Amino acid sequence: MEDVSAVAATNFDKNYRLHLKHLKLKGLQPKTIEAYSRAIRRAGDYFGHQIDDLTEADLMDYFTDLHETHAWSSVKLDLYGLKFYHEYVLKKPWVAPGLIKPPRTQRLPDIVTVEETERIFLATQVLSYRVFFFTLYSLGLRLGEGLRLTVADIDGARERVHIRDAKGNKDRLVPLPRATYQLLRSFWNRHRNPVLLFPNRHGGLPGARTAKTPLDRGGVQRALRAVVQSCGLKKRFRPIACATPMPLT
Repeated sequence: MEDVSAVAATNFDKNYRLHLKHLKLKGLQPKTIEAYSRAIRRAGDYFGHQIDDLTEADLMDYFTDLHETHAWSSVKLDLYGLKFYHEYVLKKPWVAPGLIKPPRTQRLPDIVTVEETERIFLATQVLSYRVFFFTLYSLGLRLGEGLRLTVADIDGARERVHIRDAKGNKDRLVPLPRATYQLLRSFWNRHRNPVLLFPNRHGGLPGARTAKTPLDRGGVQRALRAVVQSCGLKKRFRPIACATPMPLT
């Protein structure tokens, strides 16, 4: 007779693969797919790969233990992942509605003044980072949105920028200040990459023209933290509107 645990593991693997297919077909972002998949793996480990007939009591125990070791953000993602699994893989209604109600917190963002943003721009020594920071702030972009910008996204004639695959997997158009447009043109004339607006710095300026990937996210974040620290600022910096011209020196 085949071992029960082996049967459970086989069934779990089959349903896990089906779960992945549904996630991808729903057009979810890669981060969401990974989070929902991780939720199923974690629940599978906890319940010995037997997660297809969980009761409300089972889930209460599971999420209570999970909350002891993980933040509310992780608990919520695991909840959403398991709900998705029930709906699309098991074709069952969620058995524990209202089980989890994370506390609502509202953190007001720090206000960054124009003077402070100017200090950051002028203190950034690496040209590509300086132009990138200015672009983020002047257009009000998230980090990933700025990194994904291409030459074709800049519409100087209509004074707008096409932001692709933004939050919620949606596109949007944002106004393009004249100062930002002029700065981006000058910067592009230096690297002349036919596709990327902010090519990576691995090959220096000569290699930027043929680079296939944008600036490294981690490198950008480290550079911003270093500049903020050097300026003696302690705020959590977020993109804001700012159209102050900046020299290219």
